Amino acid sequence: MQKIPPNLRYSKEHEWALFEGDTVKIGITHHAQSQLGDVVYVELPSVGRKLVKDKVFGVVESVKAVSDLYAPVSGEVITVNSALSQKPEDVNADPYGQAWMITVKPENKNELDQLMDASEYEGYLSELAK
Repeated sequence: MQKIPPNLRYSKEHEWALFEGDTVKIGITHHAQSQLGDVVYVELPSVGRKLVKDKVFGVVESVKAVSDLYAPVSGEVITVNSALSQKPEDVNADPYGQAWMITVKPENKNELDQLMDASEYEGYLSELAK
């Protein structure tokens, strides 16, 4: 089983969030990319777009499936990892590093408290595996 980084927060849709100063960096988890298979395309929102917690903000396409990306927090997109449009396979290779997807200026920092910590997410994955 992949080690789940302890410094991140997790959504039930398998996105991760890292609070850094006034922004939140967002990507998908190792579990999500492993379920998708080889990622061939990533569609991300443009800078300035307003995201709503738990609503779709983008799409990841793999050889097996097309999967929506869900915002773990509400806020404005500040930066987009445009490198993923050229190298979507980074999502498989390094989901917690090079393959971060967007950074958001959150509207409500309390929404981060609604996300799971690493141990809660690990328990959630165990429940899903049953």
